[in-house]
Amino acid sequence: MVCAFLSGDMLRSVVNAAIFGVPLPLCSCGVIPTAMSLRREGASKGAVVSFLIATPQTGVDSIFATYSLMGLPFALVRPAAAFLSALLGGVFVNMDAPKGTEAGSSCGVTSQVREAADQRAGSAVHAPRGFWGRCVDALRFGFVEMMEDIGRWLMVGLIVAGLITVAVPDSFFAVFKDNTLLSMLLVLGISIPMYLCATGSIPIAVALMMKGLTPGAALMLLMAGPACNGASILVISKVLGKRTLVLYLAAIISGAVSAGFFIDYLLPREWFTAHLTMNHACSHGAGASWFEWVCTGVLVLLLLNVLRRRLMHKHACGCGHHHEGGDCCCHGHESVCSCGEETEKVRTYVVKGMSCNHCKSNVEKVVNKVEGVKAASVDLQSGVLEVAGDEVDDAEVCSAVESIGFDIEKK
Repeated sequence: MVCAFLSGDMLRSVVNAAIFGVPLPLCSCGVIPTAMSLRREGASKGAVVSFLIATPQTGVDSIFATYSLMGLPFALVRPAAAFLSALLGGVFVNMDAPKGTEAGSSCGVTSQVREAADQRAGSAVHAPRGFWGRCVDALRFGFVEMMEDIGRWLMVGLIVAGLITVAVPDSFFAVFKDNTLLSMLLVLGISIPMYLCATGSIPIAVALMMKGLTPGAALMLLMAGPACNGASILVISKVLGKRTLVLYLAAIISGAVSAGFFIDYLLPREWFTAHLTMNHACSHGAGASWFEWVCTGVLVLLLLNVLRRRLMHKHACGCGHHHEGGDCCCHGHESVCSCGEETEKVRTYVVKGMSCNHCKSNVEKVVNKVEGVKAASVDLQSGVLEVAGDEVDDAEVCSAVESIGFDIEKK
């Protein structure tokens, strides 16, 4: 599948990667292992860069949140700008690659290797679930796992936005008001070193606009903030090379600047400020509709459920059973677990850099394909990876995890 749509040095692979990446609700760190997996399975460098640019900037969750907090024009312009900047970066990278190096990139070999790895995984590969099982999985992802991924960053964004609104005087932003270039330089200096997810950046952009920054500068924050972060920069430099990193950053910055100037000078400003004016009026006594109160209540309940799950976190042992608190007795040696069942030898590692459930599932997936591994389980909160199997090579496990952009060490 990857070889058919994302391989080769053609424009088609870049377009397909951007289309695939725009709606995916992956965070800035979660997109890295997915992109590295695509590269290993035959995707061209340009397609991988296109995916890395498009995915963290948007997602169905952030598009709906943008519509709710910033209005329809922003919700339409944001994914369109992400798509175009992804095309720009992917085309730049494919043009820079030596002629023919990406064509036919070991697709047949990759397919055979992947099939053999799936067979080695044995019991780690689960049987396909039925229709209702997939429906339950979809609901669990939408209302539980995705909220765990974006809930923390959404709260951070709301808190930062509140601090900007209350603590920063309006006079501080007076010099930036109606000055697109200065506003963009300010936002660029803030967003590149700062980790922002696509959803968490929205309330910050709203607060900055209410303080006087232009809509174009706010859009630049929404684009550059999620895509330009330290983790992505380090992995791209390490795996794809420094030249690719330069083209990646150039595409994001030039795309964000171009989109910012476009909406500031070619589109009516009222399109992008009317929604903020309406929200400001509601917060000063105009009131909110019953639907808005219901949505707010649902969001609060979902966030409270995330907090409850964190507080009631259970530790999973190598035998697949769960134990309240403490360590399982089967860590690091052959034994009989406290639940009374025999278990394989369990090796324990610490994985650094995971930030969401998608990171967790990617690590489990690549480790389950390592020869000798019977089961792999990751605890996202502590970063602990437990690998069950009698004949597991530590070096192969570490190599598999590092290949998707994470650091790992034996515990």
